[in-house]
Amino acid sequence: MTIRSRRIYLFFGIFTVFVLAYFVLRIVFTPRVNVPQDFYDARAKGAVIAQNIVNESNGIADTVNTMSALEKQGKISEALTNIQTVKDQAKDIKALAVDLSKELDRMNADLPDINSEEARQAAVESIADRLALISRLITYTDEVNHLAGMLELHFTKNVGRAADIQKLLNDINGDVRAVNTFNSQAGQAMDRFDKIVR
Repeated sequence: MTIRSRRIYLFFGIFTVFVLAYFVLRIVFTPRVNVPQDFYDARAKGAVIAQNIVNESNGIADTVNTMSALEKQGKISEALTNIQTVKDQAKDIKALAVDLSKELDRMNADLPDINSEEARQAAVESIADRLALISRLITYTDEVNHLAGMLELHFTKNVGRAADIQKLLNDINGDVRAVNTFNSQAGQAMDRFDKIVR
C-alpha cells in the first residue's frame, strides 16, 4: 500500500469518525419533547369516545333510512319501533359528548407542560376540532329528537309535510358529515403531533 493510499484511508477514517460523532452528539444533546403521561391517557380515551360518537351518528342515519324504507313498505308499526331506538341513540351521543369534553379538559390542562411550541400547537388544533365536534352534536341531537317527534306524528296521525321532514333529514345528514370531518381533522392534527414528538 502506497503512502498516498494510506493517507486517503486515514482521511476517510477520520471523516467517518467526525460524522458519527456529530450524529451521536446531535441525538444526545437534542432536547426531548416533554409530554405528560396524563395527556397521552386523555388523548387515547378521547379518540375512542370520538370514534364511538361517529359510529353512533352513522347508526342514527342508518336507523332513519330503515324507518323510511319500512314506511314505504307500509310497515308503520315496525317503523314506529325504530323511533325509540333513534331517541336512545341520540341520548347515548349526548352522554358520549360529556365524556369527550372531560378528556379534552384533561388534555387542555396538560398543554403548558408540553415543551415544544410546534407540538403544543398541533395539540391545540386537535382539541379545537373535537370541541367543534361537540358543539355540532348539540344541534345534531336536538334535530334528531325533533325528527323522531315529527316521524311519530307522521306515522300515527299523518301529520307533517314530507318536505319539512326531508329538510330536517338533510340538516341531520349535514351534521353527520361535519362530525366526521371534525373527527378526521382532529386525528390529522394528532398525527402531526406524533411526528413532532418522535
